[in-house]
Order: sequence, then C-alpha cells, then structure tokens
Amino acid sequence: MTVDKIVDAKGLACPMPIVKTKKAMNELESGQVLEIHTTDKGAKSDLSAWAKSGGHELVKQEEANDIFMFWIKKG
Repeated sequence: MTVDKIVDAKGLACPMPIVKTKKAMNELESGQVLEIHTTDKGAKSDLSAWAKSGGHELVKQEEANDIFMFWIKKG
C-alpha cells in the first residue's frame, strides 16, 4: 500500500485527531491513502465513523505501543 500523506496526531485529544485528519484529507486526490498516528483511544470509533460518513474507506488499523495507526483511502 502506498501512503501519500502521514498525520501525526499523537498526544492530541478528541476532536483534534479528526480535525487534522479532515484537513489532510482535503489535500489528497481521490484514491490516495492517508496514514494517521494517534494516542487517543476514542479515535478508534471516531475515525472509522468519520471515514464512513465522508465516503472514504478505512483500509486498515493497527495498535502498537499505545499508538493507534489508521490508513484511510480517500473516496
């Protein structure tokens, strides 16, 4: 998978990971992939719901060392 942009939202509380993700997603073309790193546990449900509501695809999500990583393909 090719990642086109990475958002570092570690240490930020809700809603900032979503705000940064939305801003970065606006800079991408349809089909490009955004990788997001966050430490906010709420982002697990927030980002998947946000991606779905915006017509984007949550391709993958992982958790390692208390860091949540998401890959969202722009719709």
